[in-house]
This record gives sequence, structure tokens and C-alpha cells, in this order.
Amino acid sequence: MRLVILGAGAIGGAVGALLGRARHEVVLLARGAHLAAIRERGLRVETPDGAFVAALPASAPAEHAWRDDDVVLVATKTQDVEAALVELAAPVHVPIACLTNGVAAERIALRRARTVYGACVILPASHLAPGVVQLWAAPVPGSIDVGRYPDGADDRAFELSGALASAGLLGEARRDIMRWKRGKLLSNLANGVEALCGRAARAGELVTAMRDEARACFAAANLSVTTPEEDASRRVGYTLRPIAGAERAGGSTWQSLARGARSVETDYLNGEIALLGRLHGVPTPINEAVQRIVADAARAGVAPGSMPLAELEARARG
Repeated sequence: MRLVILGAGAIGGAVGALLGRARHEVVLLARGAHLAAIRERGLRVETPDGAFVAALPASAPAEHAWRDDDVVLVATKTQDVEAALVELAAPVHVPIACLTNGVAAERIALRRARTVYGACVILPASHLAPGVVQLWAAPVPGSIDVGRYPDGADDRAFELSGALASAGLLGEARRDIMRWKRGKLLSNLANGVEALCGRAARAGELVTAMRDEARACFAAANLSVTTPEEDASRRVGYTLRPIAGAERAGGSTWQSLARGARSVETDYLNGEIALLGRLHGVPTPINEAVQRIVADAARAGVAPGSMPLAELEARARG
């Protein structure tokens, strides 16, 4: 099995480097300055316990030469999945596993691949500079659960889970992977709030209101979701620690704003709840407002952490 990482940023780069260090065959697919840096000097992975360089083959997605044993691990932002898969043009028999936030990427991938896997990822990682990713947890970097989409766990799911475990990650093959990804989505609803207002804002009343809306939508749609206790059980075994004296500034949406991205994943986080609410007659005004405000901020090039929480709350509830 050759593991083809589509999107070698924070998650994809970290996972690819860990798999490569564990002697799995890995190919990184990236673009631009990041691809050039990886080709020139390898992918540098910084951790609380030091750094290492992963010297892995890397190419642009359209240049990849396919083999029969390839498995694609998609690690782009969800809003970029469809365009990335179009560019990749993988043969329909090549399996795709989605290491993405939200619950939409798997359905997107299933239009282009006969076999798709969901992956529930808890991996505190950052990518802010070309050729560099950071892993902020130690001694275990994080966890990744894998399961067949829409449900089940076949031999390849167990093989993928075993490969990830050999690379030092926690996790298991799960037959109900989308239930776990919906539980992770509840946590990720706070990503936009954190991006605009800082990490402390994740614990505020605005985030609680968004999660209450989400649970009401899941119930109306008859969609199961993990309990808070189950979610907490996946976060045991690793601890966030400084890297060279620096603390992790923020999650994936924060990093998008920090890199100056003009699109963010909140359309597939808070927007997923807005979609479910419209389909099932559940009001979701807070998620709708936060989705819109964060998207507007990204288009305007707003710096992360620059909006007071009180301002965001007033706009979201106004």
C-alpha cells in the first residue's frame, strides 16, 4: 500500500512525515512554495521534543503517476476537496480516505471513487511556513480513527488504522465513523470564533449556543453523535506543549486567516449545521451568523484574533 497525501499542509504533512518515519511508502502532493521547499530540503517537522526532516517524494497533484496499490489520504480543507480531486484525477478504483473536518468531504469523494473512508482526526498541528509543519502534542501526537463511508470497517480500514498506529498515532477502525465525525464537528463549530477572537473564546456562551443548535439539528435529522464523554476519551494520552518556547496560537481556521486565505472551512462547519437546519426545520441563527461573519472577515483579510468577543456576540445575536 502506497499512501498518497493530497494536501501536505498541517494535517497531511504531519501524517505523511510520521508514516514515512515509520517506513511506510508515502508520496506528498503539494503546490507552490511549499512543494518547492519540500523538494529542496525535505519536510521539516517541529515537535515539543525536537525536530526531524522527512525526505519524501513530492509532486504536484496533476503530476502523480498512479499505481494499483495507491490509497489517497485527502487532507485539504473541505472547501477545497472537490477542486483538488478534479485536479488529481485519480482512477475510480483508487480508495480515498478523508482526513478532513466536517462531514461533507466523504460524499464529495464518493462521486469520484468507488471506495471512501472517513477519518476522525484529532491532531494539533500547524503549517504557516513553506516546508515546515508543527506537531504540538506529546508524547503522542494525536489520534485518527478510520471507517468505511457511510459505515462499516473492512480490511483496508483496519490496514490504514494499523499503519497510523505504527506511526505513533492513537485510534482505531470504527464501523460508525460518521457518528464520531459529527461529534468532532461539535468541537469544530468553535473554530471560527477562535480565529476571530482568540482561543479563550472557545469556552464562551456563543459556542454553547452553536452546539445546542447543532444537537437539535442532529436529533431532527435522526443522526447519531458521540457523547461528550466519548469525545473526551479520544483526547487522553497526549498533551499540548510548547515548541521552542512558543505556544500553539490557534487551530485550522485561525491558521487560514494567518496565511491570508480568502476562503475558510466554516461553510462546512457552521454551514453544515445551517444546511441541516434548513432541511429539517430547525432554526440555526447563531451558526448562520458566525458562518457569514467569518467568511466576510476572510474575504476582507482580517487578522486572526483581532475582533473582540463582545463585538462578535453582538453581531451574531443582533
